[in-house]
Amino acid sequence: MDKLEDMASVCEFDPITGSIPATKVEITVSLCVLYTQGVESKQWREFGRTEVIDNTLNPDFVRKYILDYFFEEKQNLRFDIYDIDSKSPDLAKHDFLGQTFCTLGEIVGSPGSHLEKPLGGIPGKNCGTIILTAEELGNCRDCATMQFCANKLDKKDFFGRSDPFMMFYRSNEDGTFTICHKTEVVKNTLNPVWQPFTIPVRALCNGDYDRSIKVEVYDWDRDGSHDFIGEFTTSYRELSRGQSQFNVYEMWFVLICWCKPSVLCCSITQVTLLSFLVEAEHTFLDYIKAGYGRKYTQSPSWNPSQSTSLHYMNPYQMNAYAMALKAVGEIIQDYDSDKMFPALGFGAKIPPDGRVSHEFPLNGNVDNPYCNGMEGILEAYHESLKTVQLYGPTNFAPVINHVARYAAAVQDGSQYFVLLIITDGVISDMAQTKEAIVNIVLLLAERDIVQFVPFRDYMDRTGNHVLSMARLAKDVLAEIPDQLILYMKSRGIKPNQTPPDYSPPGLSPTPTV
Repeated sequence: MDKLEDMASVCEFDPITGSIPATKVEITVSLCVLYTQGVESKQWREFGRTEVIDNTLNPDFVRKYILDYFFEEKQNLRFDIYDIDSKSPDLAKHDFLGQTFCTLGEIVGSPGSHLEKPLGGIPGKNCGTIILTAEELGNCRDCATMQFCANKLDKKDFFGRSDPFMMFYRSNEDGTFTICHKTEVVKNTLNPVWQPFTIPVRALCNGDYDRSIKVEVYDWDRDGSHDFIGEFTTSYRELSRGQSQFNVYEMWFVLICWCKPSVLCCSITQVTLLSFLVEAEHTFLDYIKAGYGRKYTQSPSWNPSQSTSLHYMNPYQMNAYAMALKAVGEIIQDYDSDKMFPALGFGAKIPPDGRVSHEFPLNGNVDNPYCNGMEGILEAYHESLKTVQLYGPTNFAPVINHVARYAAAVQDGSQYFVLLIITDGVISDMAQTKEAIVNIVLLLAERDIVQFVPFRDYMDRTGNHVLSMARLAKDVLAEIPDQLILYMKSRGIKPNQTPPDYSPPGLSPTPTV
């Protein structure tokens, strides 16, 4: 089942364990149990169990786990391996062999969606490894592009010729029909040539290639009372033959001879398929699995000394900036192979000379601003609060232009740049910021690429920020899968192509995720 419309995909998981040490006896009877974790309660819930495999230390499980995948959410998973000693469903009565923890995004974001992790959970013992693979379950993701023309249509207008258009209907299981496409109106002609149109195959026939497709032709009227011209039926299998004798459809209509009312004349009109092309509709997971990367940088703006500051370093809890960084970063880091991210700051006086900078590395290393994972970013952020001094103005344009320069140098799809800016909302260089964004749109994107999310809307007044931060990350990241797909399609990049290795241009490192 394909659920891309609501930004979810269904993933099928195949756990394969390797080198599991036997316990007690040489023959091991293995079982893998999957647990999922709730966002708010953090409690583990059993999701499913594989079949039991006898007499092997390297079981290859056949039964798959099917879960809904959401890019913008952190979906924690736990895999437990057991040696089954009896027919009892109670896991406490069986020998625990080991476990591993990961996220769904970590599996999907691994090269080829293939993740190998060590098993642990038994102190001082090598528990072996587990191999996890993910595959998107698609339901006919092809898109068909076709074009039709007609010849000698019935003249429905008293003055002038007809204004014909076509209506396509998909047949349902109960014998009814559902409209799935309407062409444009071609004005004042009996021999129309309609523009090519593209439609998902699942919308046309729901993946059943032999299901009937009904096509009706009408003469458009301004008042909405369109005149029926004729109809024919076909199927996706017939249409897929392309332009041929099999795709010339006849429609009969009756002409009344007004000079002799008793005389009826039958006439034939033809609708012809001119072209038919099928292309795969690639998904976000297709590009991730093929190894196309995301580039990601984080830029918080800065006064940690006062408790009213968003940067206040409370010894008992994270400040607002750290919470936002962690919520978003923990999700998106799963899609980077080396987990190295550059983090930039702006709007502060920096050592050693106290000059005002709007583009400086949080770790203080101009030559290498990369931080190791989210923990590295948060550590660099907290250390920078001790060495820099908050200072205006707050300029966005330098950081935006910084990332744009590297994005412009890598337009082959091997890297996809995402810039996260966390700020108090004040923009001092509004004109320059608008210009920077417009330049990116004109040069790289040609679409809306900016997402503003007000952090204050997600603050939990009770102090329980787990669920609110999950909502924040979801809304910040929700548009990225569609944005990546649109970018790849606009460049004609398909996921079955091998992305080239990326080398940062110049001396300054690039953002990465």
